[in-house]
Amino acid sequence: MKPTERELPVFDVRAHDRAILTELQAAVARVMQSGWFILGPELERFEQAFADWLGGGHVVGVGSGTDALQLALTAIGAGTRDAVITAPNTAVPTVSAITAAGARPVFADVEPGSALIDPERIADAIAPNTRAIVPVHLYGRAASLDAIGEIARRHGLAVIEDAAQAHGARFRDRPVGTWGELGCFSFYPSKNLGAYGDGGAVWTADANLARRLKQLRNYGQSDRYRHETVGINSRLDEIQAAVLAAKLPHLGAWNVRRQQLARIYRERLQGLPLELPAEPSAPDAHVYHLFVVRVHRRDRVRAALEARGIATQIHYPVPVHLQPAYRHLGHAEGDFPQAEAWCRETLSLPFSPVMSENDVLRVADALAAALATGDS
Repeated sequence: MKPTERELPVFDVRAHDRAILTELQAAVARVMQSGWFILGPELERFEQAFADWLGGGHVVGVGSGTDALQLALTAIGAGTRDAVITAPNTAVPTVSAITAAGARPVFADVEPGSALIDPERIADAIAPNTRAIVPVHLYGRAASLDAIGEIARRHGLAVIEDAAQAHGARFRDRPVGTWGELGCFSFYPSKNLGAYGDGGAVWTADANLARRLKQLRNYGQSDRYRHETVGINSRLDEIQAAVLAAKLPHLGAWNVRRQQLARIYRERLQGLPLELPAEPSAPDAHVYHLFVVRVHRRDRVRAALEARGIATQIHYPVPVHLQPAYRHLGHAEGDFPQAEAWCRETLSLPFSPVMSENDVLRVADALAAALATGDS
């Protein structure tokens, strides 16, 4: 790294939020002055604002993206006799939510060009006890929701979208998260729309499902001390709701900037000995929560970039079916070759809407140098 160059993190929350810091401070101060911290007006305002931003329906704020998935599965009645299909190269929390709901995770391999769940493999994985499909919009890119929806309708299955990384991505004419019976979002701080702690939300067009979710997130209560069902404690708190409401008007511009920087990365990295994910079907089908490439000898490439002051991450190095916690599912290496290949080779580069074009070029040129000197 040159003496004049600063270190480049994968994502810097402080730099991302610096331009709207006054708005965020005012939002937090408003909650502190109100003295109302749980299930109050800030949450109601954010739920309505996010529902409007998604084009209608109902939004229920919960404690995390993982809880959003668990509660969505519980709301449709998934339980111990049911199987739920998802991708094996997702973050473990996707699968943790399935097991927390009492269901059995079943995996379907992914498309080689996109890393997204392959509809043909979903069809192969369906069994008599299959209850739902959980497509993951990985890295911020919309999965093939039309094909997945058709399979679900043909077999009478629910679709619960894992849109934790895809706030604002669209499939055809609609936002992801609004195609299935339920759509689940995470507001972890590094997400495209991030809180200052854990947080999540579930979208649904069904008012009855929304009411059930509101009970489930609050110990199963319909009224104070009247518990209609078994629920959990999973409530998006007032401070996080206020922070998210302050950030939401900026999300569209942040996503556009992400798409602009991704185009620069793609142009600069063309022709190098690496693999770029296939181009999305439409510009707004990908909001680039992450910018990933596939490289051979990944550890050496990472070390070479680190020596130049450039941080990287791996999302995700071990597919879920090979994790020790899920050994009981009986899978072995080679069961899902496309997902396994992505996990072996994927590398996440520094990426944020507050990066400059020069930052992107610096990363791309450093990666080119690492590949050219045999570090790949």
